[in-house]
Amino acid sequence: MEPVQKRKLYEEVLDRLITAISTAEFPPGSQLPSERELMNMFAVGRPSIREAMLTLQQMGLIRISHGERARVINPAPEIIIDQISAAMIMLLAVSPRGLDELKEARLWLETAMVRMATRNATARDLERLGESVRELQEARGDHAAFVGADMAFHGIIAEMSGNSLVAAVTKGMLHWLSRFKRELVSVRGAERVTILEHEKIYKAIVNGDGEQASALMSEHITRGNQLYRQLADPALGNPGASLAAASSANGAD
Repeated sequence: MEPVQKRKLYEEVLDRLITAISTAEFPPGSQLPSERELMNMFAVGRPSIREAMLTLQQMGLIRISHGERARVINPAPEIIIDQISAAMIMLLAVSPRGLDELKEARLWLETAMVRMATRNATARDLERLGESVRELQEARGDHAAFVGADMAFHGIIAEMSGNSLVAAVTKGMLHWLSRFKRELVSVRGAERVTILEHEKIYKAIVNGDGEQASALMSEHITRGNQLYRQLADPALGNPGASLAAASSANGAD
């Protein structure tokens, strides 16, 4: 048998506060007791209280504002994903396979997600998605605006899935990938192909064809992943030639 591990005081405080929050003793929107009150309640010093509170904030369970008592917040999926973003970006930076695995995960997730989005699409959803396609077209030539419109298109589809956790994870992946995305717009034809692919995905969703939308999404993400690899390793081929072929296949002028 392993010896009993001595726990730090802040961990005991943390466990008790998590229990109090999870049992609605302190429901979302309520304020926690002051530092001094918590010190008296748990018979511990200020450092233990502050460390426990900082951990709760990092977990996305409370919000700490200067001059105010900590407030319990609703642990929504997007808040939880936001809390792990910094660690995930660091992991991707140091892990040899991390970025490739993230791209694979995104491919699996978005091809399934777009089926859900097609099935659940409302008239308002289609209007928003169509507007995002127009914004992508208008952003051509402006790299920052183009990337933003590109991510917005995928984010709207994620919201259309009707699953808040799927939407939050998808948006998180897009944000993490954006930190490592290469300057693809410098490659001739990149923007044009992206616009054409978005238009085709949008039309498939409008037509209620989830399988077609999924197949097109798979082609879209796979083409992007291949282009990333070509830019990273010129020996794999000419990115410009690949885009020219894709443009021709899509009927580009």
